[in-house]
Amino acid sequence: MSASSSISYIGDKQVIGYLDTSFLNISDKLLPGTLVANGPCYFGMPMAIGVARATVMIGPPVAASLPASLEVTGIANIFGSFNVFAISTFQGLTTKLGTTIKNALSLKNGIDVKNAVNISNAVGLDNANRNTNGILHVAGVIKCAWLDAKIAAAMASPPKGFDMHHPTKPGWRLTHICIEGPEAAVYYRGKLEGGNMIELPDYWRGLVDAETISVQLTPIGVWQELSYELSDWGTKIKVLNNSGSAINCSYVVFGERKDVDKIVVEYEGKIEDYPGRDQRSIVGYHYDYREGVNG
Repeated sequence: MSASSSISYIGDKQVIGYLDTSFLNISDKLLPGTLVANGPCYFGMPMAIGVARATVMIGPPVAASLPASLEVTGIANIFGSFNVFAISTFQGLTTKLGTTIKNALSLKNGIDVKNAVNISNAVGLDNANRNTNGILHVAGVIKCAWLDAKIAAAMASPPKGFDMHHPTKPGWRLTHICIEGPEAAVYYRGKLEGGNMIELPDYWRGLVDAETISVQLTPIGVWQELSYELSDWGTKIKVLNNSGSAINCSYVVFGERKDVDKIVVEYEGKIEDYPGRDQRSIVGYHYDYREGVNG
């Protein structure tokens, strides 16, 4: 190496700089054409010429017909921190085996397939459709204008009903609403003609409190002076006709269930303050936590 020059040649290796290069003492034929530079290197037209910001600084090519500043055809290994202060475009498969932290906006215009747990502690903006085939666990609050509107409508406690195809008008539908009342009631109805005994289902013995049974009798065809008596622990109802004529009537029998607690119709406080054993279907409960909804 010449003392007057900072460039020396060792075989087919070119060394720039005076620093110790003993770590490069490898056979010349093993690594032919090696270039060793002990100071910052500039390639192309770096944006900040004269300011050493890194060991290697690569700028755009001088010829305008070359769009890229750096091209790697093989495998590039980076050990350490890799910072990108620009637009990053990946057109092939990207595999990430470590932690990815995003502190800025992330835009995805393609399909995002995730086979692992996704933990997000920041605000996420997503303008694309997302399909979830697994279980979605949310530990925090879900804010959705569409969902809030649906819940607000549900909180009006609409009547419980069902909708079905109309049985006699093709192309029409039939809607009915359930009866609501302050008890867990059941009913049994039918017609009585010729006889005088209404026999209730045997399961009423274990289901219905006999003391709560009420019977509605309606004469059919002609006026009849009808009345009734309960017998056999409330599973049979004897119908009487004071006019002496044959009995021909329709009936509806109501009773309150005894296998469940009586409901508390009115109570003070929120839904969580219900004083009885909770056996109700509550509109909006367990998923509507808006301020004042249950107040």
